Amino acid sequence: MSSTTETDRIERQVMINAPRERVWRALTTAEEFGTWFGANLKGQSFMVGQRTMGPIIHKGFEHIQFDVVVERIEPQDVFAYRWHPYPMDPAVDYESEEPTTVTFSLSDVPGNGTLLTVVEAGFDKVPPGRRLEAFRMNNNGWEAQLRNIARHAEA
Repeated sequence: MSSTTETDRIERQVMINAPRERVWRALTTAEEFGTWFGANLKGQSFMVGQRTMGPIIHKGFEHIQFDVVVERIEPQDVFAYRWHPYPMDPAVDYESEEPTTVTFSLSDVPGNGTLLTVVEAGFDKVPPGRRLEAFRMNNNGWEAQLRNIARHAEA
């Protein structure tokens, strides 16, 4: 796993020992995404321009909704959505904030593996009072989530 960071974006990569179509399915089938990501997305799907929502199921985070609007689906290449990073306070209306954009890109690696890159960009538009915490938490979060999808897709 490698990483680069700036103030506006987080970028992470992981090599997954699974074919590209398997990783793509884990990313873009909402219920399967929820399985490795830790959100209940049963009965939902990802469609460009549509919102997909469901409760986070990680202990201590159950009060948070996984809430995204899909931006792009380019089969087996790019999947992207917008969301509000680290929406921890139920008293805050995050809808008034500019969301960040999360983009997953896939490429082949020798031996029928897949390189998955995730970039979350737009942190400079997050309100200053929560920008650093959102960046820090998502920076750590993407590290864990890429391990989760790798384990899931390789199983």
